[in-house]
Amino acid sequence: MEKIKVALIGAGYIANYHARGLQSIPGVEIAAVVAVPLPAAQEFAAKYGIAEAYDSIDPVSSRTDIHAVVIATPNKFHAPYAIQFLKSGKDVFLEKPMAMSAGEGLAIREAADSGNKLVMVGHMWRFDTDVNFVKGVVDSGQLGAIVKTKGYGIHENWGPAGWFSQKELAGGGALADMGVHAIDTVRYILGDPKPKKVYAKIGTYYGNFDVDDSGIILISWDNGTETIIESGWWQPHMDGPEAATGLYGTQGYANVFPTYLKYKVGGLPGKFEAKLPEKKEHCDQSMYTRQMEHFTACIRSRKQPVPGLTEGQIILDIVDAAYLSAKTGEVVNL
Repeated sequence: MEKIKVALIGAGYIANYHARGLQSIPGVEIAAVVAVPLPAAQEFAAKYGIAEAYDSIDPVSSRTDIHAVVIATPNKFHAPYAIQFLKSGKDVFLEKPMAMSAGEGLAIREAADSGNKLVMVGHMWRFDTDVNFVKGVVDSGQLGAIVKTKGYGIHENWGPAGWFSQKELAGGGALADMGVHAIDTVRYILGDPKPKKVYAKIGTYYGNFDVDDSGIILISWDNGTETIIESGWWQPHMDGPEAATGLYGTQGYANVFPTYLKYKVGGLPGKFEAKLPEKKEHCDQSMYTRQMEHFTACIRSRKQPVPGLTEGQIILDIVDAAYLSAKTGEVVNL
């Protein structure tokens, strides 16, 4: 194909990052945007010079000139919209989490496989410079075997409103919103091990809504590493930026956000700052742009994107297991 035509489904905050990323890629056109109500779609279209604006996915689904969609809607619509678009012959990018449950994730895979279509999931930290620096250090073996990790995704003294805090639309709270980032980031850095056991304590303490705002999740991976994940909204304290990961190796330590290493030189312990470009914002545009570059390159090459169905499904499996563990008080085996 000479030009890849993409439609944006959703015109909220995150859709702006996707739009800017797509518009920076040669040979890619944003052909349409869908949002409710229609004036929201029209306003977004005008902002980015998009030709068509709709308040229903049906016109996009029926168009044969659109090759792919980027779905950035409330979680409730991820699976049904993805399945409809896959069945209509379009590749799909899905914001995280891939779906509301592991069962919905499997239904998306079935639709993708039956039509030989691609699915990418928006775990964007895999495209971050700092994260990839630390992954390179871990892959090199410099830190030895990674024994444990500690990571979190937390909002201090604030939390999202609207659909994010409604179980019917979001499926879960801080874990589904923030915790999934921390889980996928450390899994990526570790080389994508598979989870074996999950134990969690999850609750709602800071807000008047029907989803969780606090969580502690323990994950045992098949490579022997143990992971601690904290998720939260409206927390009175966070250890650093709103997301961070620490990895404890037998020969040293690595931290992402702020990004530095600790290891011994000549038998003496030292701390070494990573010489990386300064971030203008924690979630900067560059990683979203690289994410869209990967998605559109896969559309051209017909190679399965990573993170894709497998990576998205494993996160759903872990999240479902965490909520089950919190409910039963027992470890969940995967």
